[in-house]
Parts: sequence; C-alpha cells; structure tokens
Amino acid sequence: MTDQPQQIGGGRNMFGDFAPKLAELTDDVLFADVWNRPELPARDRSLITVAVLTAGGNTEQLGFHLGRALENGVTREELIEAITHVTLYAGWPKGMAAMGVAKRLFTESE
Repeated sequence: MTDQPQQIGGGRNMFGDFAPKLAELTDDVLFADVWNRPELPARDRSLITVAVLTAGGNTEQLGFHLGRALENGVTREELIEAITHVTLYAGWPKGMAAMGVAKRLFTESE
C-alpha cells in the first residue's frame, strides 16, 4: 500500500496563526500520521470518513472530505452510494443534508 497518495493536512494554513496547537495536531497527527498508516489505504479511510461525517451530521467538513475521497480514487458513484447506504442507518435528515453537499460539489465541478 505504499503507492497511495501522501495525505497532507491544511491545519496550519487554516488556523496556524489563530489556533496553532489544533493546526499542529491536524497536520502532524491526523494527516501525517493516522491518514498515512499503511494498514488501511487512503481510499478506504476516505470512505470511512465520509460515512462517519454523514452519520454524525457533520456537513461542514464533508465537502473537503468528498473532494479528498475523489483524490484518493473513490468515484462519485461510490460516494453517492455510501451516503445512500448510511442514510438508512443514520437517519434521513443527515443523509439528505450530506447528499446536498455531494450534489453541490459534484455539479459545481462539472
């Protein structure tokens, strides 16, 4: 699994001057360490992350992670199917909100 794209965070760019510790943890622990562990490919981590964000109703972060999932080789169709699947377990409002984020992202990039 060493041929997967290196995952890099943007915490320092977003919050480095405002919340430096959070930025450091985001970049150095979450992305540089956890996302790059070889035991699970980045593609799978992306699918899991999209599912968890959908289930939790965390649409603020979903757009970024849908884009990251595409970069990591997950297709639009797979992401739509994952959100659809999670909707039946996590609840309709959360799934519909997540699908709205996906639709905006995918139609804007066409």
